[in-house]
Amino acid sequence: MNIGVGLPTTIRGTNRQLIIEWATRADSGPFSSLGVLDRLVYDSYDPLVALASAAAVTRRVQLATTIIVSLLHPTTLLAKTTASLHALSGGRLIVGLSVGARKDDYAAAGIDYEARGKRFAAQLAALQAAWEDERICPQTAHTGSPPVLVGGASDQSYARMARYAAGYIHGGGPPRSFARAADRARAAWIDAGRPGKPRLWGQGYFAFGDAAIEAGTRYLRDYYAFTGPFAERIAAELLTSPQAVAQFIRGYEEAGCDELILFPAAADIAQLELLAAIAVTLQQERVAPAEGSIL
Repeated sequence: MNIGVGLPTTIRGTNRQLIIEWATRADSGPFSSLGVLDRLVYDSYDPLVALASAAAVTRRVQLATTIIVSLLHPTTLLAKTTASLHALSGGRLIVGLSVGARKDDYAAAGIDYEARGKRFAAQLAALQAAWEDERICPQTAHTGSPPVLVGGASDQSYARMARYAAGYIHGGGPPRSFARAADRARAAWIDAGRPGKPRLWGQGYFAFGDAAIEAGTRYLRDYYAFTGPFAERIAAELLTSPQAVAQFIRGYEEAGCDELILFPAAADIAQLELLAAIAVTLQQERVAPAEGSIL
């Protein structure tokens, strides 16, 4: 399983310097991807603009939208933007998409929230057609169109994933929650008659140190306030120690996750350095298991 890291683009106070430094440091290893989240009615950066900035200062890591609420973006423009970013990054873009669940985002965009499921299925088909249309998107031979991941927890979400995407992205939670979702994704894949297996991506949140944990808990409560009391559960699942991160990673790996992106809950480059050290230790243990490891 590969380990990626999220950019702090939805954390208040994040500035240009931190995003550039974060992306540059992540590209030096041991991370395999950079992820971004998508909100409209929030003090946050546009996910595709943020990834374009990261693309300019990175050469190795994949650039992943995990996820974009795609219906908030006009379909043809979204196709053009993602195809351009994919080409200009050298084929490193992964497009994670979902319908989202925040009514205020839909209201601000002037889009019918209740009809989002049907519109999303149509959009997935239209995106692929637009990517292949040389009148709209750059037809760069060595990159092609970006791989698509689809998220969501409904039966329809898994069916859409199996029909239109290369894999499934889970919205977060403990490894057992991911394992159940992965089983449903694989079953939908088989039911759709797709060869091979779907790519399976997951995500979680981390913060280290008392100040960061306090700030991170406030951030998660605020960011997920639309869920009501469930926001407290999300905040309680914040990974706050090397041991917790290691257990989380191992659990996702055992459940068959291909790529796990860990998002910061506090905007401080020291958080990234600490996570990198944990990831390096885990990689070393895979090669030569160490007795008495703190992880």
